[in-house]
Amino acid sequence: MKPKFEVSGRIEKPVDEVFEAVVNPDRLSGYFTTGGAKGRLETGATVMWAFHDCPGEFPVQVVEVETNTRITFQWGSDADGGESLTTVTMRFEALEGGRTLVSIAEEGWPENDPGFKASYGNCMGWTQMLCAMKAWIEYGINIREGMFE
Repeated sequence: MKPKFEVSGRIEKPVDEVFEAVVNPDRLSGYFTTGGAKGRLETGATVMWAFHDCPGEFPVQVVEVETNTRITFQWGSDADGGESLTTVTMRFEALEGGRTLVSIAEEGWPENDPGFKASYGNCMGWTQMLCAMKAWIEYGINIREGMFE
């Protein structure tokens, strides 16, 4: 069985606001990319993300962006030092009452112990991202600030 996962959460804001909080580097840096994000997520772009808990910048290769619906990108896997790529798909679904369901799936690790370990770490990271996004978008609180420094 190849390592893959999907996590999801509901944000109490409209889909366009939630989507913009991911594709806009200034907004993403406000709650998730603690070391900063450079470049807007657009189809075909390569942007850079940095995190205080992982030194250095990480290239994010944007495969496809469908406004307010889906973002697909690839980035290096921790399983082999970034040599192979995993694929991340974020889906945004407008719900009743101006709410948004965000689902994040990732796959593509090798089917071995380092692959499973890396997938578990990213599953934790994307779950944290959803929690941080909810706190930041709904309440203006950055829960990741100082968590890894």
